[in-house]
Amino acid sequence: MLLEGLHIPLTTPFQPDGGLSLRKLATNVERYSRTPAAGLIVLGPAGEPTLLSDDETREGLRAAAESAAPEKVLIAGISRDSVHATLELARFAAELSYDAVLVGKPGVLASFGIDRPQPDTRLREVLTYFQSVADSSPIPIVLLNARDRALPIHAVAELAAHPNIIALLDAQPHNVRSGAFERLLTRTAQVKRSVIVTAVFAAVTARMQRAAAAGSLVSTASLTGTATTVAVPTVDALRTRTKSVGFQLLAGDTDGMLDGLQAGAAGIAPAFAACAPQACYEVFAAWKDNDRPLAEEKQSRLDEAAYFAEEMLGPGGLKFGCDLNGYFGGLPRLPHLPPDSEQRAALKRLMKELRN
Repeated sequence: MLLEGLHIPLTTPFQPDGGLSLRKLATNVERYSRTPAAGLIVLGPAGEPTLLSDDETREGLRAAAESAAPEKVLIAGISRDSVHATLELARFAAELSYDAVLVGKPGVLASFGIDRPQPDTRLREVLTYFQSVADSSPIPIVLLNARDRALPIHAVAELAAHPNIIALLDAQPHNVRSGAFERLLTRTAQVKRSVIVTAVFAAVTARMQRAAAAGSLVSTASLTGTATTVAVPTVDALRTRTKSVGFQLLAGDTDGMLDGLQAGAAGIAPAFAACAPQACYEVFAAWKDNDRPLAEEKQSRLDEAAYFAEEMLGPGGLKFGCDLNGYFGGLPRLPHLPPDSEQRAALKRLMKELRN
């Protein structure tokens, strides 16, 4: 699966009583589908995934999949502490035609920094967890390098060799500037895979393939008056080609988007994209056009607002930022707290030029 471009990590809307709002989630997905984003990340770190029950997780994944435009790459956040529970959700996501699943280090395993050594036993547990999930998952794995559950570079490099582990979403603040991206890309340089793309080298999603397959079947009733269905080539059949890619990185830190792209990241997935998808996309677009000064200008417009929403306020801040741009944000689920009136006024001021 090709992961170039902007991938928006969705927030999860709740009802006033704290229940999951599937209607608001679906509405958000429909609107995000009209942006130039390449994909959507459902129940990633920005979506408060650990605060949802397993039933709510399935309901949220289903609502998003049914509302997303078919050309948008869909990634499902499914991390659970056990291999068994994670695989159950991977199979469920595959049934909904998700393109990949996002899996982070289990909470039962201690957290270490990306370059800190780990005890051999604990490192084997981490590797065994991801390898076991990858061995049996029906769809590819995107590793998650979360802020509180970092993965060491040497572990990621070893996991990258697995044919079903295709990428890493790195949400570690300032990780790019430490040189971690370059070191990881160097250690995974030998990984080469072939992915299916469109005639213009955009990702071909599972839902696009499903729609093309359905479109290639026409009822013979319109031709012969019978009720059987036969395969007949259609004019709009999906035309594809292949592209060679390496182990793909997604820069998940808003402040490090441009540096990540310059270091070799395939795409970006900043949490702040849920609040300002167009503004985040413009950084990628300027970089893609080889206009570094414009990309730096677009990046600098985001930095202060993104830092305040993500680092200072957390999920409540991101959700209020969504509200400011017409998406359903609302209240976070307890124990997360919403911003107070002073914080809301500050974020509103910082996002004044980022309305889209």
